[in-house]
Amino acid sequence: MVTRRLSAGMVVLALVPALAGCAAAGLTVFGAGAGVAGGAGVEHTLSGIVYKTYTEPLDNVRTATVDALASMEMDITDDKATPEGWAMKATASRRTIDIELEKLTENTTRMRVVANQGDIFFKDASTATAIIAQTSDTLDARKTKLAAAKKAATASRKVK
Repeated sequence: MVTRRLSAGMVVLALVPALAGCAAAGLTVFGAGAGVAGGAGVEHTLSGIVYKTYTEPLDNVRTATVDALASMEMDITDDKATPEGWAMKATASRRTIDIELEKLTENTTRMRVVANQGDIFFKDASTATAIIAQTSDTLDARKTKLAAAKKAATASRKVK
């Protein structure tokens, strides 16, 4: 009887490191998949702040952000230039959204989005990510439309 208990205890002790390794491997695989699903180039912090850097001028990113917030039916409560670039505030269903656009170069802009849910400690990274995704979609749609217009203008010049 003592031998059986000792054997069972040894089996459990032998399995614990193996199970811990499986959990770590599972988290690694989950993390890799989440990065792909989360959107290319979007950085999340543990504190719920979401960042993305665009290869677009500050004015283009600002205009796309305003359009994205409008399409998401979020009211802009503050919109002003800062020494670093631009700052906006918006509201949505018990959330305050803080958006900072930082001009890194003439053609590079970094976007920082924080969606505060209630108190200072509660962040809504999902909403912040959705704002960045909508801004990206708006910028992409404008690039596609501009490319199509250029192609049509080039084609019409060739016909004449």
